[in-house]
Amino acid sequence: MRAPKEIVARGFAHPDDLAVLEEVASRYAVAVTSDLAALIDGSDPDDPIARQFIPSAAELDGAPGERADPIGDDAHSPVPGIVHRYPDRVLFKLVHVCAVYCRFCFRREMVGPGKESALSEAAYAGALGYIRSHPEIWEVILTGGDPLMMSPRRLAEIMNDLACIDHVKIIRIHTRVPVAEPSRISDEMVAALKCQGATTWVALHANHARELTATARAACARLVDAGIPIVSQSVLLRGVNDDLATLEALMRAFVECRIKPYYLHHGDLAPGTAHLRTTLARGQELMRALRGRVSGLCQPEYVLDIPGGYGKSPVGPVYLTTQEESFSSEREPSQETRYRVADYCGEVHVYPPAP
Repeated sequence: MRAPKEIVARGFAHPDDLAVLEEVASRYAVAVTSDLAALIDGSDPDDPIARQFIPSAAELDGAPGERADPIGDDAHSPVPGIVHRYPDRVLFKLVHVCAVYCRFCFRREMVGPGKESALSEAAYAGALGYIRSHPEIWEVILTGGDPLMMSPRRLAEIMNDLACIDHVKIIRIHTRVPVAEPSRISDEMVAALKCQGATTWVALHANHARELTATARAACARLVDAGIPIVSQSVLLRGVNDDLATLEALMRAFVECRIKPYYLHHGDLAPGTAHLRTTLARGQELMRALRGRVSGLCQPEYVLDIPGGYGKSPVGPVYLTTQEESFSSEREPSQETRYRVADYCGEVHVYPPAP
């Protein structure tokens, strides 16, 4: 589905909302794959899959602090296609198209129809030149858009170009394709992602356990079985996964698929996304509760991408604080700081214990 008329015809929006949804679609890209559309419960006005992908009139309402480039990519883009925010790694933005367009996307002003679909040959060569000339770059993160929207042939060329750069040891691919369009994860695609000279990692974006269908799990298994490790990326979204049971089910589903939970992002200040953002306090509350409910394998890191291009910071609950007083240990004549540490139940303990 790419047009509000199709969305209304499928029963995912009311006919009276067609005009305003057309206005939303004129500003922000709309696309929902058949795999994801099949997961939507049209009888549920609060369906968590629909909230992620079906456009809403609320997207036309701006909120204070929202900005077109909420995480400051432009401030760290030395050449087209490259974002160099951290010393040892760069983002390589190859394409500006996706299989599905998330309603909360932090690059929603930059992707979709009407935008430049991919880097030009000259820009691609310039980006590779930049990577070659910066030996501190150990990891290249392919993003966009979604790099797995490219053909296996073209991806194989890109992977080889990067792997031939001696100091590039890790190539990470950020994608939604294994859940949005799992049929694209063919044997040919898997082969394209493997290369000599660098290690491939995949970061999979999913926000609800229902997205990890049998076909999505099979697509992920093809990657893992080929020796490509997968980590997860999720966004904490109001009405989608901002309750403990849903978040727990999602993280367990990842681990069942041999995907290590990696990042749980606080919602970025992208235009028209306030209705999907939670508070930081709610995110911290959920992370504290998750700590006591699921295995360490299931624990993502809750992070905030600081607006303006200052990078990600962990913003999960704090378990350790210092006490003002210190004490002198009989074993150690010097003063030793005492700490207060909270366990997963919220009880506070002193460390080291009093002598």
